[in-house]
Amino acid sequence: MSLSHPIGDMLTRIRNGQAAGKDFITVPNSKLRVAVLTVLKDEGFITDFREEKIDEHRSNLVVELKYNNGVGAIQEIAVVSRPGRRVYSGCAKMPRVLNGLGIAIVSTPHGVMTDHKARLMNVGGEVLCKVI
Repeated sequence: MSLSHPIGDMLTRIRNGQAAGKDFITVPNSKLRVAVLTVLKDEGFITDFREEKIDEHRSNLVVELKYNNGVGAIQEIAVVSRPGRRVYSGCAKMPRVLNGLGIAIVSTPHGVMTDHKARLMNVGGEVLCKVI
């Protein structure tokens, strides 16, 4: 199956899984998805994720969603940069999500990181998504 926007697909699966009250969701594996999930885990929006082999050449990522008193830890998750309209930002104009209460996930030359870390490292990049 070919996807035109794999990060958008993953975020939609997370959003839908949390709305349905699922404990786990699965997404196809890729390096960029692993990097985004690592940031979400480090920031406390998901509990954990692991790789699950399908066959010799393919694997899925199983994502354990996080809930606080029955309410999802992620209030809002949205794609910023799309295939038809890429959004890039320098470190000086890096977007703040809810004045620092949320995060923007940014793909930089130094790897995928939060907007706060990108500002500290003085690097810019492609703004992938925002999470509240």
